[in-house]
Amino acid sequence: MSTLEIWLTALALAMDSFTVAIAAGLILKRIQLRHFLTIAFFFGAFQAIMPLMGWAGSLYFYHFIENYDHWIAFAILVFLGIRMIREGIQEDEEKLFDPTKLATVLVLAISVSIDALAVGISFTCIGMNTLASITYPLMAIGITSFAMAFGGCFIGSLIGGKLKIPVEPIGGAVLVILGVKILLEHLM
Repeated sequence: MSTLEIWLTALALAMDSFTVAIAAGLILKRIQLRHFLTIAFFFGAFQAIMPLMGWAGSLYFYHFIENYDHWIAFAILVFLGIRMIREGIQEDEEKLFDPTKLATVLVLAISVSIDALAVGISFTCIGMNTLASITYPLMAIGITSFAMAFGGCFIGSLIGGKLKIPVEPIGGAVLVILGVKILLEHLM
């Protein structure tokens, strides 16, 4: 892979992180550096770890991952999105979808990085057979996803702080649309 191809791949993988981070920022409504860094760290880390896992397991688990990764991402994102929409509509009940909770951030990080497993598998298919050969692409993916997630949180919080409407349903709709997009891309 050329340097340009590596960074374009990293940017493409980071788009899901960016979108979900915007939804998280909408909910936070104001700049919260600690939470932004947590979200960005886990999104970047999982986007870098998943291709490594895909690369390492590609010889043994390729046929399992290829057939179901998009369904897993779809189910997680739609589940979380519907939950956010429902919680945004319910006024008096305690909000369960909280992007400041580590468990929520981990589930989101895993869901947006499942596609990266396939990228790791593709590394093996194009002859990147050593850890040294995938180190640079993994770093590029992690750094790009970190930066895009941080920027998404920032943008979402700026928009969320100015809106006087309930933003959780909007964030939930974004997650549902993202899940459907991932599913349709794999089915087409």
